[in-house]
Amino acid sequence: MSAGKPVVVIVDDVQSLCEALQHLLATVGLKAQTFGSAQEFMSGKRPDVPGCLFLDVRLPGLSRLDLQREVANMDRPIAIAMITGCADIPMTVQAVKAGAVEILTKPFRDQQVLDPVQQAILRNRTARQRRAEYSRFARALIR
Repeated sequence: MSAGKPVVVIVDDVQSLCEALQHLLATVGLKAQTFGSAQEFMSGKRPDVPGCLFLDVRLPGLSRLDLQREVANMDRPIAIAMITGCADIPMTVQAVKAGAVEILTKPFRDQQVLDPVQQAILRNRTARQRRAEYSRFARALIR
C-alpha cells in the first residue's frame, strides 16, 4: 500500500465541470484525475493512494449504480461522492445505501465540495489501513 498524496478522481462527461473541480481541488493542494465516462475510468490507470471518486449520477454507458458496484468490488475500492443536476429521494437513498458519502446537487459552492472530499479521503484512508492490517494478520496466520 502506498501512503502517497491523495487523489480525487472525477468522472463526468462535462469537461468544463471537470476542469473547474480540478482547479478548486488544486487550491487546497489536492491532485485531481478526470475521466469523461465510467468506461474510461474503469479501464484507466489509477494511483494506489487514498482518494475519493466524484461521480456524475447521469453518465452515458455504464450506469451510476453499476459503477458503484464495480468500485466496491475493486481490489482498492475508493470512497464515492455523487454529483447531480436533479436529485430525487429514491435515487439519493439508493446511492447512499450503495456507499456514497455525499450527494451534491448542481450548482454547488466550493465548500460543499471540499468538505465531503476530505471526509471521503479520510474514510478511504481508514479502510485502506484496515485492509493492510488484515492482510498482515492473515499472512502471519498462514506462516
